[in-house]
Amino acid sequence: MEHSFGIPDSQCLATVRGHELRGGQKEPRLLSLLECSGQFKLDILANPEAIVLSPVPQLSIPINNHFQIVREAEEALLIDLSINTTIRIRLRGERMPELLLELQDDVHTQAFLQHVTKAQQQAEKRSSLPRKMEPVVPIPVKDCIPVPPQRGTSKSTSNNIMKSTLAKPSNTDPVLSLATDFGFEENFNHCMKVEEKKNKQNRIVAQREPPPPPVPPLPPRKGTYTPSTNHTAGLTTKERPPSALNATPVRNEFQSVDRSVSWSDSPSNYTMRQAMMSSHSGSREGLLKYRLSKKEKEYVDIKNFRFFIGTWNVNGQSPDSSLEPWLCSDPDPPDVYALGFQELDLSTEAFLYMDSSKEQLWVNAVERSLHPKARYTCVRIIRLVGMMLVVYVSKEHTDHIRDVASESVGTGLMNKMGNKGGVAVRFVFHNTSFCFVNSHLAAHVEDFERRNQDYKDICARMSFHLLDYPPLSIVKHDVVIWLGDLNYRLCLHDTGEVKKLIAGNELRKLQEYDQLNIQRKTKCAFTDFMEGEINFIPTYKYDAKSDRWDSSGKCRVPAWCDRILWRGSSVKQLHYRSHMELKTSDHKPVSSLFSIGVKMVIEQRYKKVFEEIVRDMDRMENDFLPSLSLTRREFSFENVKFRQLQRESFLITNDGQVACTFAFIPKLNDSQYCKTWLRAEPNEGVLDPNETMEIFLEVYVSKDSVTLLNSGEDKIEDILVLHLDRGKDYFITVSGNYLPSCFGTSLETLCRMKKPIREIPVTKLIDLGEDSCMEKEKSRMYSLLDSSGTEDKPLKIPKEVWLLVNHLYTKACQQEDLFQTPGLQDELQSIIDCLDTSIPESIPGCNHSVAEALLIFLEALPEPVLCYELYQRCLDCSHDSRLCKQLISQLPRAHRNVFRYLMAFLRELLKHSIDNNLNANLLATLFASLLIRPPPNLAGKQTPHDRQKANDFIMGFLMGGDED
Repeated sequence: MEHSFGIPDSQCLATVRGHELRGGQKEPRLLSLLECSGQFKLDILANPEAIVLSPVPQLSIPINNHFQIVREAEEALLIDLSINTTIRIRLRGERMPELLLELQDDVHTQAFLQHVTKAQQQAEKRSSLPRKMEPVVPIPVKDCIPVPPQRGTSKSTSNNIMKSTLAKPSNTDPVLSLATDFGFEENFNHCMKVEEKKNKQNRIVAQREPPPPPVPPLPPRKGTYTPSTNHTAGLTTKERPPSALNATPVRNEFQSVDRSVSWSDSPSNYTMRQAMMSSHSGSREGLLKYRLSKKEKEYVDIKNFRFFIGTWNVNGQSPDSSLEPWLCSDPDPPDVYALGFQELDLSTEAFLYMDSSKEQLWVNAVERSLHPKARYTCVRIIRLVGMMLVVYVSKEHTDHIRDVASESVGTGLMNKMGNKGGVAVRFVFHNTSFCFVNSHLAAHVEDFERRNQDYKDICARMSFHLLDYPPLSIVKHDVVIWLGDLNYRLCLHDTGEVKKLIAGNELRKLQEYDQLNIQRKTKCAFTDFMEGEINFIPTYKYDAKSDRWDSSGKCRVPAWCDRILWRGSSVKQLHYRSHMELKTSDHKPVSSLFSIGVKMVIEQRYKKVFEEIVRDMDRMENDFLPSLSLTRREFSFENVKFRQLQRESFLITNDGQVACTFAFIPKLNDSQYCKTWLRAEPNEGVLDPNETMEIFLEVYVSKDSVTLLNSGEDKIEDILVLHLDRGKDYFITVSGNYLPSCFGTSLETLCRMKKPIREIPVTKLIDLGEDSCMEKEKSRMYSLLDSSGTEDKPLKIPKEVWLLVNHLYTKACQQEDLFQTPGLQDELQSIIDCLDTSIPESIPGCNHSVAEALLIFLEALPEPVLCYELYQRCLDCSHDSRLCKQLISQLPRAHRNVFRYLMAFLRELLKHSIDNNLNANLLATLFASLLIRPPPNLAGKQTPHDRQKANDFIMGFLMGGDED
């Protein structure tokens, strides 16, 4: 087994987190300054939220005499506002476009910039030394293609181009290879103003060389866009439920810097890509890709490759035998392995801290057991708690794998806990995009609706981020293979009857009761996926180390929990089987061998199609201007509620004579094209003449936007700007009325409300919010005094907190897996509406839904129970229980009472830990993240050590005596 593509050792001098600003959107980035053999470079990583074991930057910028870092000028403010300030910098380097980045204006960022400046000064000194000249783009003569002269250029200019194209070959510069992979043009003028760029684009037509073939899912969306029926699918990144509570370890062994020269990376294709990029800006490039993708059949052939897909729930066990009976069950080696594991590690450390000693044990076991007739390279390894996905490709195909990315989604409690959810890896093989998803869905026979919800959450929230491309969802791939412990059971409760049918080999009859088959037929989940015929007995549940069905007290009904499904064309399943030889776990491993048709680009046909498209575009661009017609421009959303999605749509039609590129763009002085509670889907695309596309406008109030709407500082009002490239702007107005919620309202304000929040006029709510600020200050001064029992006396704790906690205290102390199993979305919405509109005698929904509602309430508080200003003191005194109690006594009255009430409730839960499977460590970790939150300006700087201190603070109260 080889982990190829090694890179030389580098020393990391400094790192900083920030965001790249592009197209009105913010994308997270991690900047690292590295030194290697006296040379400096700036690496940019596109997924900084993952814990990367072997990070591979999506962009590496050498620091030389071409490198520039410029800080943008800031507006002078008349008033010094104490807000979380940022700075913006522009990066310019050799053979790369200009990048605009936003960083926090703090000591850490300033230190990072000082390190970069010193590295730049050293590089400038080194560049002053004389050195030999070398050709920039080495191009073999045999691969060169004549370049037609540019419009408006002289014959001598054309000849010069030909001479440079026929330059003497030399060794390819690794930096040039990286730039080639990104499609950056060689001579990009970074200092050119936007207006000058546009003028130049109107005067000059680039060299007519085709770019590399378009990656199928990446071009702008086509007019055949089909909206998803899932109401949560359209949430933006900023509005989505938070990702897994713990970061996701990712191991990337696949690096492109050591690729041998292939068609897609050849120097001639670098010139083609350069020509396309320098011709027009991003809109022209996108239009070219779009048209090339529509004519893809004219220049691709299909070749079949073998894909081995495997899934195994290992029940927290370590490997105790060779995996060859599973991974080498065919005489011929596969071209690609994609192997998913679930319950890799069941320890508390894996669940809470993402630390697992078993990951490497299983990776080693896999690599020892891969097919001996081929050599494999690891493409990517990603793990979320107990879910791990490993992808290997035969070494002979490594040059044709590109655009590798991985992501994870936790669907446990509050969509944070990573004990359930999914991990995924995507890449492009030749010219076909693949996505592999490994998931572990909710357990228990009766909870098939939770499994459906987990599936929909993964589809909605799983998004791959590649530099220079919009986010990609799972369905935006040519081939998707979904594997894992999907946990769907049989709708038969008689274990004896099921075993009798299995013994009689009546598997087809048994499959009529299979929950996954039923959910697919009723279009509740996995609607567009296919599954092969199941000819093997159920893979769950067995006694460990044996082939005996479960003989424990629970005596689980056998079921086909472990499944492999797929969607896409040119996919043929050759085998679908279980592997009874392996007895490590209470599950049996499952595998499927596929023959998948992959699109192979035929270079000559591709060039011909490209040239035809360019000629046609040139002619039309000179003769016509784009135009759109909209069916609606005004939208009203009635009765908008917290966490309840509303959608409306309109149609746009290209009524011009040329293809048009559209995008929603930010208004003046805005960084986003819309407010946080609004989203347009799709927000960009391309339309051919007479083509129509449906645009959805989605309103969703999350914890990030609810407080301003509750207080009246924000309203359901916005104006969207739909920009047409080389055309005019269209304005779309959005309005509506918002129904206030107790979720996202401060504790002081809620304590002054004797009625449900919906019965209180908005003007009164604003007054209560102002009064609550005064009440908060008074409560600090008179924390030991109680006023007389007047009508205006505030409640000791909000009635909403009492209702939720009292329900759980009286009905759920013995509930199995309380605070570990997510609630149902419909029930959560009913609970929120109930608390906002009434003071109910009982709360609707199951115990798990009520428990999650309590956590959502605490998470949505504008200021946590332990106030922001006391955050650092909480951490500092976490080692001393006496100091912790003193700090609690200094909290405002409402915060102090809520904290003590919650701690008393949690201590009561721990008395029933045998029934509810709770422990102090789990509760401390969960509630510390909600009760002790860092101030907004420190949110991205909380270290694991800080989190542990917060956990210790809560742990002291859970393990201590009762409070007064």
